[in-house]
Amino acid sequence: METTNLSKIKREKMLRTINEIKKSVTNDEILNNLSLIENELTKKKFGLIWEEHEERVDIELKSKIPTFEEVKSKQIINNDKKYNFLLEGDNLHSLYLLEKTHKEKIDLIIIDPPYNTGSNDFMYGDSYLGIDDEYRHSKWLSFMSKRLNIAKKLLKDDGLIFINIDDNEQAELRLLCDDIFGENNFVNCICVKMSEPTGVKMSHCDKRLPKLKEYVLLYKKNKINLKNIQIPKEKWDSEYKILIKGVSEADVSKLKEKMNKEFLDDDDVIECDNICKKITFGSVNELLNNNMSESDKNKIKYENAWRIVRDVATTGGAKKLADEKRKINSNSAFVIRTPQNKMYLIKNGYNESSSQPRIKLLFADQYLTNNPCDLWQDIKTTGLDNEGYVSFLNGKKPLKLIERIIDLSNKSDAIILDFFAGSGTTGEAVLNMNKNDGGTRTFILCTNNENDICENITYKRLSKSICKDNNDNLKYYRTSYVPRINTDEENLSKNLMVNIKNLIQLENGIEIDGRIVRILLTEDEIDTFTANDKDLNECEKLYISSDILLTSKQGKKFKDYNIELFIIPEYYFEEEIREVA
Repeated sequence: METTNLSKIKREKMLRTINEIKKSVTNDEILNNLSLIENELTKKKFGLIWEEHEERVDIELKSKIPTFEEVKSKQIINNDKKYNFLLEGDNLHSLYLLEKTHKEKIDLIIIDPPYNTGSNDFMYGDSYLGIDDEYRHSKWLSFMSKRLNIAKKLLKDDGLIFINIDDNEQAELRLLCDDIFGENNFVNCICVKMSEPTGVKMSHCDKRLPKLKEYVLLYKKNKINLKNIQIPKEKWDSEYKILIKGVSEADVSKLKEKMNKEFLDDDDVIECDNICKKITFGSVNELLNNNMSESDKNKIKYENAWRIVRDVATTGGAKKLADEKRKINSNSAFVIRTPQNKMYLIKNGYNESSSQPRIKLLFADQYLTNNPCDLWQDIKTTGLDNEGYVSFLNGKKPLKLIERIIDLSNKSDAIILDFFAGSGTTGEAVLNMNKNDGGTRTFILCTNNENDICENITYKRLSKSICKDNNDNLKYYRTSYVPRINTDEENLSKNLMVNIKNLIQLENGIEIDGRIVRILLTEDEIDTFTANDKDLNECEKLYISSDILLTSKQGKKFKDYNIELFIIPEYYFEEEIREVA
């Protein structure tokens, strides 16, 4: 039986009433207001409903056009690779400009927005929102909605967005993202263990269960290609010490290959048994010495140890097969193929008088790792004050958490955006990942400069990370405005063209140095440039205004000197110029 939609009936009744009223109204202002009421009544009614609020940046954009100015003193140049960018200012301002330069170009977005706990973690306008603000959730949703709608436009078709959040707004954020990205594009809600059951939080157990976790919401734009993440087991115990000896690395690799085959035949078993005839066993501790660091020791263990997956001392199919084969086998090891078509390596030498298990079933090193799935409880979240060379007590995310997210996205050349950059963890994670796997990822980080965070925390962390390896480049931009007016004194096109250079650098990840890469905005500049052989010899890339008409002679010169020519896109400020005109 179909249920009656009472809300729909009420809306239709009100709409009919409004239509009747409109028939007798001639005042344009009243008609417009009635139309606004109609629009509100016909909006989609499933999902979040909140009061829309205006931010300071919204008010500023009515009379000003956002731009960037470069802070050259903070630029870091180490090579001719592409640049990373740190954008200081309101992130909505930065996102408006990124929509011009990076629409459908971002591979991965990682953000850690304010959690809106009501304890001075979320500033809206000029004040922090307290727990008693009746519009606290509405203001947060209005704030996030504007930014996430632009974020969606920035993502490539196979782009991903990861959003850190906690209990305060997790439910609201999930519904908001379902609306913006599409419910079908929800991928996972990852639960991350973020603290230990110790200290002050345990003193409140009589009031509520202590909170140990946070969440990471994962949405795709349209397509997805996640990496199968494998992480080392947390602890090394007696199961992880068996060393295979007496055979070559090629033989060990062959055993691992056969043991992980989906379909086994008799030849596979025979080939493995021939290898087993040469096997002796030892302890992986034989490869270690006291002078090694713990990380070096663990590396050796992971590369060489085999694991006892299961001890069998009673009955079962594997035991029966192993017992039968043991009767005709005196080797230190042999293999069995189970009824489930699995191959096990059996450690022989069972002694009736010993307390050793009857059978030891051994697997290769693939079983020393596991996929954390959507429950991440292995990342260290204490002692973060030592990460990144900066002190940032409120909200610093573990480096390993962000590195795993980047790894999960499965792109070694990704453009990665974080528009709630905070202490800059995402930037350092990108630098570390590139160093470790030779990737060419680049980052764009956006943060305000509240309490000098951008200059004294984010930039400091990134510069130290870069200087540590001396292998990356960074540009520092600060948001600014151009008046939204066009007069003889304030020529809008001229004012905006001055800022074009920074957008070209941002979009292409380059440095316009005035020599190898140049920008020319007038025909006079073109004439002077093409008449100078020294300048032509130095230049490799040239960006020119779309208003410039090149002569055939100039075009030939650029070709003769192998200069790449680029027309500055009109879409940078075309809309703003048209609106003001």
